[in-house]
Amino acid sequence: MKKMPKKKNVDFKKSFKSLSLAQKSLLFVFLAIVASSFLPAVIVLLIGLLPTITILIVDPKNSAKLVIVGCFNLSGLFVYLINLINKFSFDNAFTILGDVFNMIIMLGSAALGFLVYHEMPNLFAYIAQNSAQRRLVNIDKELEKITEEWGEKIIDEQIHQPLAKKP
Repeated sequence: MKKMPKKKNVDFKKSFKSLSLAQKSLLFVFLAIVASSFLPAVIVLLIGLLPTITILIVDPKNSAKLVIVGCFNLSGLFVYLINLINKFSFDNAFTILGDVFNMIIMLGSAALGFLVYHEMPNLFAYIAQNSAQRRLVNIDKELEKITEEWGEKIIDEQIHQPLAKKP
């Protein structure tokens, strides 16, 4: 059986070369063309994803928060993007963004993501604490049954008896 050779650790920062000025300008022109051709959707996305963009700027290393809030934010925004795709115009984009209830749903879904991110650890701690308390109650019931069957004197002798040393 052959041994597999160990893989070398690759430094990913060194493996990516930086783009030249021509490549950067070409990428910028391409993104500008795409953004201008889908401008109503870009406008709705930029306004609707403000909480997620804020997390990306303020706390970029907290990827868990970014994923949770971003997913909730996108779920609230998705309905309005589909509505915009059905009638793709600036008029419809500004109608969507102009309705207060639409904005409450878009940004409120991100708030729900924040709530889930902050309260989920508390929920797990609460569940673990209740589970431990139930186990203690069950153990106490079992000890009472054993005490009734064997008698308190035998159990006390076993508790207070010194442990036998093994040779």
